[in-house]
Amino acid sequence: MTLKLFIRDHIPLLIFTMLELLAVVAVFWFDGYDHPLTALYGIFLGLFIFAGYLIFRFFSQRLLYMRLSRPFEALNESIAAGGTAPVSQAFNHLLETQYRHYQNLLQTWERKQQEHLTFMNQWVHQMKTPVSVIEMITQGEDDERLLSISEETDRIRRGLEMVLYVSRLETFEQDFSVEPVGLRQAVNETVHELKRYFIRNHVYPEVQVDDGVMVQTDAKWMRFMLEQLLSNAIKYAAGTGSKITVSARTEDDRSLTLEIRDRGVGIPKADLGRVFRPFYTGENGRRFKESTGMGLYLVKEVVDKLGHGIRIESAPGEGTAVRLHFERSQVQVRNR
Repeated sequence: MTLKLFIRDHIPLLIFTMLELLAVVAVFWFDGYDHPLTALYGIFLGLFIFAGYLIFRFFSQRLLYMRLSRPFEALNESIAAGGTAPVSQAFNHLLETQYRHYQNLLQTWERKQQEHLTFMNQWVHQMKTPVSVIEMITQGEDDERLLSISEETDRIRRGLEMVLYVSRLETFEQDFSVEPVGLRQAVNETVHELKRYFIRNHVYPEVQVDDGVMVQTDAKWMRFMLEQLLSNAIKYAAGTGSKITVSARTEDDRSLTLEIRDRGVGIPKADLGRVFRPFYTGENGRRFKESTGMGLYLVKEVVDKLGHGIRIESAPGEGTAVRLHFERSQVQVRNR
């Protein structure tokens, strides 16, 4: 590859040299010089010297052509030594300058991003205090207006939680701890957290998960995924009076699938392949104004980072089933 690039680069020079030698011979020929063997020897000698020049140039700039013919696998490879020829040294200096400039920009961007994340986290924590106060004031009241305020406060709280989790995704590796998590307990805690949302939308949870099922995952992120999936199920099954079923089953290879099934509006077939894209709401998003297009995207991001799997099946008018898949090595079943 390196030699091919060198040859392609010097083809114009080779053609120019051949034309130059032929022009010199032609001048002597038209001037009456009639010794063709001597002329051919002159051409051969000129080409021999030219070949020696090419060989010298190839070995003096071999590292430069190697760098040009092979893509860098890491950014710091661009500042590796590139030969001793003046062009190689100039090219290497250019790359070093560009590398330093890029590093400075990257560090500036990372610093600004970190400042932004810090500000967002502090702001969210500050906003959670008044939200908690409002929840305490409206809790247990029968006034229709206070109940409405309580519902909106609940939506604000869930939105603030989503902002926190989005910011934590940037430093996911520093913010997770894999441990055995009781699947039924995690589901029950999430259902309890969303109980007012269930009641308000006239849908009912049905949990079919054995007590002894444990999965190797992060408890906090697991509850986040369950909350997002259950919130979606409630939203798209609102007012139907149906059940949202959370069930777990063991596959033939002893892996585990956790399924969250609703009997709501379902997802059009054209949207199924894009539901995990950020901010994609699809046809249902235009009908349900609360849709942000971030829930399933965040779940997919967390699933991938934790080494689980996720699948989704749906049909319009028949509901949706979202399945979280846990590998055999991530599953424990304890005897009760």
